[in-house]
Formats: sequence, structure tokens, C-alpha cells
Amino acid sequence: MMSGAEIRESFLSFFEARGHRRVPSSPLVPADDPTLLFTNAGMVQFKDVFTGRARLPYARAVTSQKCMRAGGKHNDLESVGRTPRHHTFFEMLGNFSFGDYFKEAAIPWAWEFVTRDLGLPADRLKATVFRDDDEAAAIWHRAVGLPESRIERLGEADNFWAMGDTGPCGPCSELHYDRGPAFRGEDRWLELWNLVFMQFERSADGRMTPLPRPSIDTGMGLERVASVIQDVPSNYDTDLFLPVLQAVATLARQPYDPGPAGFPYRVIADHARACTFLVGDGVRPGNEGRGYVLRRIARRAMRYGHALGVAGPLLAQLVPAVTETLGGAYPEVAEQGEAIAAILRAEEERFAVTLSDGLARLERALASGGLDGQTAFRLYDTYGLPVDVIEDVAAERGLPFDRTGFEAALDQQRQRARADRRRRQIRYAATELADLPATEFVGYKRLEGPARVLTVTAEGDVILDRTPFYGEGGGQVGDTGSLNGVHVVDTRKTPRGVFLHRVDGPAPEPGRRVKAVVDAPRRRAIARNHSATHLLHRALREVLGGEAHQAGSLVAPDRLRFDYTAPKAPSPSDLEKVESLVNEHILAALPVSTVETGLDEARAMGAMALFGEKYGERVRVVRMGDWSLELCGGTHVGNTAEIGLFKLLSDTGIGSGVRRVEAVTAFGVLHYLAARDRLIEEAASALKSQPDAVAARARELVADLAARDKELTRLAAREQHATGQQLLERAQPLRDGARLVVGQVPAADMDALRHLADQLRQGLGSGAVLLGAAVDGRVLLLCALTPDLPPHGLHAGKAVAAAAALVGGGGGGRPDMAQAGGRDPSRLAEALDAGTRALREQVGQ
Repeated sequence: MMSGAEIRESFLSFFEARGHRRVPSSPLVPADDPTLLFTNAGMVQFKDVFTGRARLPYARAVTSQKCMRAGGKHNDLESVGRTPRHHTFFEMLGNFSFGDYFKEAAIPWAWEFVTRDLGLPADRLKATVFRDDDEAAAIWHRAVGLPESRIERLGEADNFWAMGDTGPCGPCSELHYDRGPAFRGEDRWLELWNLVFMQFERSADGRMTPLPRPSIDTGMGLERVASVIQDVPSNYDTDLFLPVLQAVATLARQPYDPGPAGFPYRVIADHARACTFLVGDGVRPGNEGRGYVLRRIARRAMRYGHALGVAGPLLAQLVPAVTETLGGAYPEVAEQGEAIAAILRAEEERFAVTLSDGLARLERALASGGLDGQTAFRLYDTYGLPVDVIEDVAAERGLPFDRTGFEAALDQQRQRARADRRRRQIRYAATELADLPATEFVGYKRLEGPARVLTVTAEGDVILDRTPFYGEGGGQVGDTGSLNGVHVVDTRKTPRGVFLHRVDGPAPEPGRRVKAVVDAPRRRAIARNHSATHLLHRALREVLGGEAHQAGSLVAPDRLRFDYTAPKAPSPSDLEKVESLVNEHILAALPVSTVETGLDEARAMGAMALFGEKYGERVRVVRMGDWSLELCGGTHVGNTAEIGLFKLLSDTGIGSGVRRVEAVTAFGVLHYLAARDRLIEEAASALKSQPDAVAARARELVADLAARDKELTRLAAREQHATGQQLLERAQPLRDGARLVVGQVPAADMDALRHLADQLRQGLGSGAVLLGAAVDGRVLLLCALTPDLPPHGLHAGKAVAAAAALVGGGGGGRPDMAQAGGRDPSRLAEALDAGTRALREQVGQ
């Protein structure tokens, strides 16, 4: 029986032996396609090749592509774990021809691989073709030998593929496997492989023109074919999932059940794989876009983990099982395992806090008189409170949940997301730059030189045939300068390498020769800061360990910002060590050199690559002595001594497991020190002290304020005690020696009411307390009973509900303690009377 890894390698080797270039999987975040949330098929990284926008040095390729289908149009999230084959993360095996071979080779090779290399019996295979594709049907029958009875012709919905409403398209052919009579319906004939024949160009009017160089795009799900080869009923029963499922079972302390009871295990295993690879490709938990999808997947897994009784971080503990299973094929994930686990652990810890905060906000919303759909959606969307939790808590309080309003708010969010996606599609569809060649960048070696204007865009951006201007990328801001004296205010670069020079003034005409001059002092300042980020990256790893990896950056002339992964905040001592190490290697005057080499060679050299960055076959390696070695396309100093000095200004958390350093170098350090001197002088003047005594004077004032706060707290406690004593003196008989205290009292919030109620219950010994307060135009109500009363039929929630009804609110709680809110303080006295009547009615008065 072949393992999943063996199937993957067999596929790649099969096509490699037939002249295909083995191309590494592209990241899950598409580098050049804003129309896609995630890479969802093998052809995504070759999209520009198929559309003619780009060319490659090879005509045949084979890949095992990481794919995600969660969020956006392609979303299998809700089906995960319920069916045998739906996943958020999966691998797509594919072979591609870019105008080279066509059906005559693709079909026989597919047959040869599945029957010879995978060993599937030929009599259990059938093919489907597009209804009009006589050519494909003939190849299946004559070249392969498949009987016509096992060649099925289907319509456009099943066997025709298109990249969009217009553009490349063509028929496809699917290979299906008969799993035998033990399976029924659609489960019996399992689709294994889809062969897409891109042979037409569809125009806006629907006409289809044959392409001059037809292409091939195929896709076969690894998990699916593994279930067939390993003869198991579900993808989850393959060796690609079982190690992760076993790890889940270990954490849950109960074995995995492949039946319905195993649903939460399957969800967690799938989501652990997805989260590991998303974080490994640079996605961070957040509230928008890809970060929101990651957060939703992670929290969904956490909720199921909680249901299984898993204590502590769940996903972080599953990362090793994922990397051990798939790390051999995707070393970039295995190498970052510790950092990935740290980010997921921080998200899980954050969710625990978020859940607590969300529940507190939910309680406040319920106390104010109900839960409308918009409020519920805000708790769900902004504070991460699961909708099922919201619904359960509302039911416990006896309040209706406005599901219709919630769904309407959710739908509005989806419409906004669709509109935003459409705007991105429109931007991407613009063909204004499609036919332009990549700009030749000469700015590594010189900062000025001649160039020719190729065109000026509708937005006024000037495009040159060559440029010394660095286009914004890799965290480094774009250059400024001039073109024949016209000010260039920014430079950007498209994914295809076309540089856009934004000018402030009349743009030079197309075809004109210009002198391009970069602002040299500004570029040198940027180079100092960029080189400092490399030294900083290495220093962070030295001090904090291998979990510290770059997660983003901004390199500007006046400052640098560096985001990095970390499971916890570094101590002040750690930050001092980092700053000292950076300055130590600046003053060591390390030579800075660059070399262009192949990606594999760069990795072999030990060069650091960045999370989620897509690299070409040729990469630029920046070396700083023996201290730093990174892949980087930015501009740098020639020697670290040129950086001058480095000052770390701040280190703050910006997300789950991600922190941000802000720093300055050279003249920025001088400006920072001058500003600090001015600040200390101003503080000394305000505190009426000498500059060197500011800290002592501040401590003295803080101590004085703390003493005053303590006195105010003591006075407030004494006032509350007095209020309690007055209420106890007015206590009324309730039943069998139990007494009733009712009163409208001053209170800052519900916590103050609860403290007073506890004091009164203690003073009563046996009895009931009903309190009300008007706070900022709202009503707070609370009823509390001593422990001996609920067993005799008294219920605090009923009393609070009766009182809340008169002030336009609602609420509830336990028999011994309940609270509510309202919107009409003018009827508070009536509300307390109504609550009192409800209590007396419960004892038969």
C-alpha cells in the first residue's frame, strides 16, 4: 500500500521523467492575483502564463500545490468533517503544458499513471468528456483502449472549464473510479482526475476562437486518490490525516470514532492542517480578509476542542503532528514549526480572553432590556462571540434572540465583501499595462541615468524602459527624485515588474528621453534603515530564540518598523540585549555584499527566507559579514558602519503572537535624543524640579495620589455600609422570620449593587433584597435571596422580570440572584413596587 507521500512523489517523478519542470508549490496567498482570497487550484500560479501575460523558461510543469477552500466563492468550511472528502486545506497534484503537448499526450499519460504506477484495475475506471469533444473521446477509446460504454459525454455544466466570462476556456475530461457495490450513489464512482484542455478564447459576445497554442491544466486531489489506493472509505482514514486525528484523540483522552461521533475530531484535524499552513505562508489572525478566515477556522477548531474537554492550547499542540506528516514535502512549514505554534498559541490564549470579554458584553446587552440582531452581530463579528453561545445565553435569560436581524446584518457584511471583491476584480481586469515589458531596474548600482518613456497611465504614472528608482516592495518604500526636473513623489511596482513613477507636475511624453535622478540622501537613509532590519532580525533570534521570525516590515527614510513572531513579550532586559547586539555589529563595520543565485542554492547557504514570500527561481542574497544572511531585493549600505547608531523606540503586541519593533538609526537617533532632552526639561519645569530629579519627584506625586485614592475608597465603603444599615432598619417581614429589604440606592454600576446586596444578605440572615439604581439614563435592577429561600419556591428572576417590565427592559438569572436593565428611570419606584409584589405573591401574600 502506497503512503500519501509516496503517491505524491510518484506523480511528480512520473511527469519529471517526461520533460516536466518540478515547480514548488506557490504560497496559499496568491502573489499576483487580488481576485482570489487563497490559492485554490494548481493552475493559480500559472494564470498569467495561460492568459499570455507572462512567459516561463519551460513549457511543461508538474506540481503538488497547497490549496485552501474557505471563504469567498470556494468555501467548504461547513461541510468539513461531515463528508468523507470536504476539506479547507488540501493538496492538488497537477501537470501542465503551456502550448506544448495537448490531448494526444495528456490522456494516455493520465491512464498510464493510474493503471501502471498506482496499480488501479483498468476495468474499474471510466472517463467523462464534453458532449462535443470527439477528439478526446477518440483518444480514450483508440489510444487508451477504454470501451465506448465507459466513455460518458456530459454537458457544459460538468465538462467545460472557463477562467471567467471571457478568456481562455475549453472542454475537460474526468477520470472516475468504481469503488464497488459497498458504496451507493455518488459515493460509488469517485472522480479522481480532471484534465482541462484550454483550446479556445471566449469573447464578450460568446464567440469561441481556437487558441494558437492550446494548453493543458490537470488536477488530482492527493487526499482523494490516497483514499482509493489505501482502500479506505474516507480521506480522513488515510495516513495524511490519521496521525493528526490520533494527536487529537490523545489530547481529548478518548479514541477517535470514524463514525458520526468523530465529527469534532475530523473538524479539528482538518483545521489544524489549514491553520498550520496558513500561518506558515504569512497569514496572521485578524478581523479582515485572509486573517479573518484564519481566525474563524482556528476558533471553530477551539470550540470543538472545548466540547471534547481539551485543556489548554489545542492547535499549537497539533502543529508537530501536521509538520511530521507533511513537512517532508513542504520544508518551509517544518522549518517554522515552533514559530507557527507560538502564533496559534497566542491566538488561542487571546480567544479565551475574547470569549470572556464577549460574554461580559453580552450580559450588559441583555441587562439593558433585550438583544436585537445588530447587537448580536456586533458581538459575533467584532468580539468573536460564537452565535450559538449568544443564542444559548439569551435562552437562559428567557429573552428572544432576533435571528432574523442577525442574519440580515450578516448578509449586509457579505454584500460589502462581495462589492469589495468586485472592485478588486475590476482593478485586476484593467489591461492598460498588460502588454508592457517588465522595467529594467538599474538602481542597485547607480542613482541616476538616461531612460525612455514608454507610456503614461490614466492616473499620471510614468513608465520607463529602465529606472534607477526603487519600486515599493519588501517593506521598503519607493524612491523619490526627478524626471527631467519634474518631481517624482513615489515609485511603485506591479506584480509583473512594471515600475510606476508618480509625478507632481507635467508628465514627459511617451517616446521622450529623460534623465532619471533618485533623491540620493533619502535613498541612503532608507538603505541604513533596511540594513538595520537585517541586523535586528538576527539579534531578535539570538536573544529570543528560533521562534522569532520576520512577519512584516516598513523601511522608510526616517524610521523602521519590524514585525516578528513571539509567543510572549520580551523583557526589558531582552530588548536591551537586542539593541546592544545591533549596535555591536554596526560598530564592527561588517562588509555588506549581495549575490544572485538559485533559490535552492540560497537555502543551502543558510539564507533566511520570509514567511509567505513568493520567490522566483533566481533570488538575491544579502550577506552582512558572518552575522546575517537573508533573501532580499531591497537596497542596502556597503558596510554596517554606515548605519551609525541604532535606537529601539518601542516593542508592542499587534496581534496573536506577533509583535512590532519601532526604531531609528543615524540622524534619527540624534533627533530622538534631542526630543527626549526637551521632554525632560518640560517635565522638570512642570514638576518644579531639576531635570535629574524628575523621576524622584514623579514617584513622590504618585505615592501622594495613591494615598488619596485609598482614602476615597475607604470613605465610599463607609457610605455604602451606612446605606446598608439604613435599609436594614427599614426591613419588612416576608415569611417565617425572613425579611425583605427594598430600596433605590446610589450606585456606579451593577458591581456596586451586587456588593451592597451581599452586605444586606449577610445582615438579614434570612431574607430577600431588591435594589434599583438610575445610572446615566439607564435603570439597573437586582434581586438577591439568602440560600434558605429558593428551596421554598422563591425565585429572584421572577421578581426582577416583573420589575424590569415597567422600565422597558428585561433580564433574569439564578433563583438566588438575578439582574436586569431598563430604559426608563422615571418609573424606577413603580418597578421596585412591582418586584416587591412579585416576591410577596411567591410566598402567598
